Amino acid sequence: MTRAKAGAPRDAGKRTGLRAWLPLLRPGDWLTVGSAAAGVALLWLALGSSGPAQRAQIRAGGRLVAELPLTIRKTVEVAGPLGLTRIEVETGRARVASDPGPRQYCVRQGWLDRPNAIAICAPNEVSLTLAGTSVHDTVNY
Repeated sequence: MTRAKAGAPRDAGKRTGLRAWLPLLRPGDWLTVGSAAAGVALLWLALGSSGPAQRAQIRAGGRLVAELPLTIRKTVEVAGPLGLTRIEVETGRARVASDPGPRQYCVRQGWLDRPNAIAICAPNEVSLTLAGTSVHDTVNY
């Protein structure tokens, strides 16, 4: 049995972290890790991609006020309990440009361009939703 030198730390010769585990991995372990990584990449490509958004749906008080195609440029003003919310639609995207709400969360959301993306201006009861061909909603992003 060898004794550690008086000034040297106890674990000076030991590996720590990931380097300590690398010698323990066998070829089958590498195959499992590689297969898992490939599976995640394939699922990301298959489920993460969606078609473009096709139309903007604007609601006020829970009712559909306007449905516009995302192929035109248009500005829509929607009246809510607090005042007017201005929504801008451009080719392939839409946003809430201004809202009288106190925290401006829907305005800060910026341009929406993915199907089923949504900006909700809760205090003013106005929402903007992009509709398209995706089966995923904003929560999945």
